[in-house]
Amino acid sequence: MQRSRLSRRRFLKTGAATAGLVAGAPYIKAGYSAGRLVLGVWDHWVPGANEVLERLCTDWGNANNVEVQVDFITSIGNKLLLTAQAETRAKTGHDIYSVPLWMPSLFSNSLEPMDDVMAEIVSRNGEPVPVVEHLTRFDDVWRAVPAPTGSLTFAQASRVDLFAEHAGIDLKAMFPADGSAREAALVDSWTYDAFLDAAGKLHAAGHQFGAPIAVTPDATQWLAMIFTGFGAVVIDGDGEIQVDSDETRMALEYLSQLVSYMPEGVYAWDDAGNNRWLISGTGSCIFNPPSAWAVAKRDNPDVAAQVWYHDTPKGPKGRFRSGAPFFWGAWNFSENMGAAKDLLLHMNSAEVVSEMLKASQGFDLPLYPKWYTTNDVWDQATPPDGVLHNYPILGDEVQMVPGIPAPPSMATQITTQGLFPNLVARVTQRGESMDDAISWAENELEGYLRR
Repeated sequence: MQRSRLSRRRFLKTGAATAGLVAGAPYIKAGYSAGRLVLGVWDHWVPGANEVLERLCTDWGNANNVEVQVDFITSIGNKLLLTAQAETRAKTGHDIYSVPLWMPSLFSNSLEPMDDVMAEIVSRNGEPVPVVEHLTRFDDVWRAVPAPTGSLTFAQASRVDLFAEHAGIDLKAMFPADGSAREAALVDSWTYDAFLDAAGKLHAAGHQFGAPIAVTPDATQWLAMIFTGFGAVVIDGDGEIQVDSDETRMALEYLSQLVSYMPEGVYAWDDAGNNRWLISGTGSCIFNPPSAWAVAKRDNPDVAAQVWYHDTPKGPKGRFRSGAPFFWGAWNFSENMGAAKDLLLHMNSAEVVSEMLKASQGFDLPLYPKWYTTNDVWDQATPPDGVLHNYPILGDEVQMVPGIPAPPSMATQITTQGLFPNLVARVTQRGESMDDAISWAENELEGYLRR
């Protein structure tokens, strides 16, 4: 079929991620870097995190005779993306830049190879979560490295009191934080079927599960997670359209049932909608990083004291947790590449990881599993005691990103165009048949290919 030949040809040119780590020699700093570096990094929402990051960069600069300037750039209004576009066109701007999620693929031609830096980072920290390679390594070349701040995942955040009272589920027993081992049978029982049953009971009690189904990043994150759990793939690793499948239909059928237990307004929610729902005291659970709980500590302490972060439900094809990894890269037009690489290596050190975890209050989730069991920042979070213990992935969850396994160039459009929330809304809100909705998705994906 012509579509297949076109998609394969187009995406092979962009360079699909390949297996294995770079085997080259580690990057070794020779003497003082010297000179000047200007960083353009994500503006953190957690109060005080920016100040700590700036201090760590400045301290490194002072120790290495490098003048370091840190500019914090908001992600609101696509400012990170727009600034990157302007700088790469002009071939001037920051030396080091934040490139979250799919941005390394968008700017791969402007990002300096980081094989030497990544080899050294991996030798120190172990292998990163698999999505890192998919998102940052193209044509066997690493184009960015994990950022010291910003990476997050969409764990389930639930009210333990409401689940116990109305659904008969003891989340603390299922996902303990008191040092006791998990019971495999209990964890295995937390499936999408079990979640649906609990959602129905919580709905009947006036405490619904809530999550956006609008064209927002949060909507794409949690919906993509469910599709992946059912084995649904919209674009495969070769760039082939695969959305018309039994697995897609199973995911849509499941979501049709789940949505009936959700607030009617979810189709108009922005990314803060689910946060507000939980904080209000009415919502029973959401999929989110620890932002809602952190705000609840200030605005509704009684709610905060009942929140528990834990693993996502298991689908027919496994248990998946969606996320938004952050990376730093160095523009290849930087005039101080040696210093840039030195700093990128330093910002992936144990010292920096530990400091930034404390500064972000456990919000940031490093991209190296090594740090999930060697840092106690999540165990120190309270109330309640242990609330964030299970925010790092400790069990059988697989960290993913929306659109995977599609080539990054395609997954970018799947994410930014809101394919998942639009597809789900057509069935659950507009009443379209699954066949019609899937046909629409196919046409959308064909349109992405032609862009």
